[in-house]
Amino acid sequence: MFVTVDLFSALVDSRSGAAPVLAALAADAGHDADGGELYDDWDARSKATQRDRPDWVPFAEHCRTALAATWAARGWDTGDAAALTGRLLASLPDWPLWPDVPDALARLRATHRVGVLSNVDDDLLARTRVAPLVDDADRLTSERLRAYKPAPLLYRRAVDAGVDVHVPASARDTRGALEAGIAVVRVARPGHRVDPAGPQPAHTVTDLRELAGVLDRLG
Repeated sequence: MFVTVDLFSALVDSRSGAAPVLAALAADAGHDADGGELYDDWDARSKATQRDRPDWVPFAEHCRTALAATWAARGWDTGDAAALTGRLLASLPDWPLWPDVPDALARLRATHRVGVLSNVDDDLLARTRVAPLVDDADRLTSERLRAYKPAPLLYRRAVDAGVDVHVPASARDTRGALEAGIAVVRVARPGHRVDPAGPQPAHTVTDLRELAGVLDRLG
């Protein structure tokens, strides 16, 4: 069974990783701001551009556009938004994994093909702590699939690549996968919930180490 897991919500605790960096970037420009609030704003804007832009552009460009808009919304000088984004993405190796991830992926790989399905560029995924835990061929990035979540096209191309089950955490990924008809086992992560207006996953785990048992029952 080929199982993919989302990168920036199910595997990596992105908010904990990015928030202090965003706060530092603001502080360098003389602004006192809460890093968590900056992250929430930046993340929402990044997701919106991924959803709304019809053509494919690198994930880093979505990040730059969102960061510039986050700064502008506060009346701050965006300066060189590309340089600010570069500093943010350079911190990717320091973004922590959720505690259950290393053990869970090792267990899963003993009996299943395990990969990542993510809105990300190949080189950015390679910087994360997830990269050593999955084979390069099983990294289904937006750069490779030329589509972004939550577009059905991304999930259809994932199925064409052999994916049997996807494991999301975020509302948009859960809803997007279910609406595209892909089998879902959701992992509940702090700060994420399902969309109450959308389809609900039949299976949810609170720890990725529970996933192997659910997959066994699914057959």
